[in-house]
Amino acid sequence: MISPQPPLLDALAVTKRYNRRDGSVLSAVDGVNLSIDPAETVALVGETGSGKSTLARLALGLTPPDEGEIRFRGRPLNKMSRAEHHRFRLAVQPIFQDPGASFNPRRKVKDQLRQAFVQAGRRREDIPAASAAVLTSVGLHVTTDFLHRYPHELSGGQRQRLAIARALAMAPDLLIADEPLSGADASIRGQILNLLSDLQEERKIAILFITHDISIARAFAHRVAVMYQGHVVEQGLAGDVLRHPRHPYTQLLLAAAPSVTGHVDFSRFSSVAHRQPAPGGCVFYSRCPIAMDACTEVQPALTAAGPGGHRAACLAVEAGEEAPLSTAATGK
Repeated sequence: MISPQPPLLDALAVTKRYNRRDGSVLSAVDGVNLSIDPAETVALVGETGSGKSTLARLALGLTPPDEGEIRFRGRPLNKMSRAEHHRFRLAVQPIFQDPGASFNPRRKVKDQLRQAFVQAGRRREDIPAASAAVLTSVGLHVTTDFLHRYPHELSGGQRQRLAIARALAMAPDLLIADEPLSGADASIRGQILNLLSDLQEERKIAILFITHDISIARAFAHRVAVMYQGHVVEQGLAGDVLRHPRHPYTQLLLAAAPSVTGHVDFSRFSSVAHRQPAPGGCVFYSRCPIAMDACTEVQPALTAAGPGGHRAACLAVEAGEEAPLSTAATGK
């Protein structure tokens, strides 16, 4: 019998804590399990401060977890040899929210790409043609003038496309895109989303797409994981999670209209009492419109909430209830 292949990237019960100035401890990521299969797009959704970017840094190997482990093709990052770790660095590439900050301001476009291709082991004589090809693949016009520009001389959309081109120069298996559309206008957001979708289809690259805008997940992802205060509170196939959300937080994200900046406005739910947090209880207790007394006692585990691996961390789901939103949340 042939054993199934492991996920491309696997986060197994990972936890990352930070010490605050007041002496308290922040669990930025708390016992999270998340997997990404080859050629799959997973959207990681949640508000600012939910732990999404910390999880991205863990997945990139930029910071080690305090508990749990990250595996790439079944191999724990902390047990990789130097050669294995080098291959991992090439195979998993980041695309950051502010691409301009990730470029060396003293290097021209052609030099930014040359450096990436050299790191990937390309022969120097092949780099000019490879640079032209990768720039064309992301919709940038290859001219002598463009190749000799510096990052600050490019538009925001051009810098983001250049960041994607630089990542593709490494021939990656996985792109980790951390809020790559934040601050972009609607036309650029649509262009970058379409570009990533086309590249994913053509090159069979997996993508972990981190965003606070759940509407992006609806249009773009195969699977969705929703984070709140360091916990994944719901995950599953995008169609299942977004059409039949079971966790109250996911329901509120879908019910709230994004603002001009894309941030979610919860002011519509003013009738929901903002209770005191429940240490040791559900992390969403203080904002939940259907909270029960039992929610103060335990943080629910992800429980089967539907077909296709749909799971939610809610006591109402564990009890087999539908966990409907209050009328204040739905506006009915």
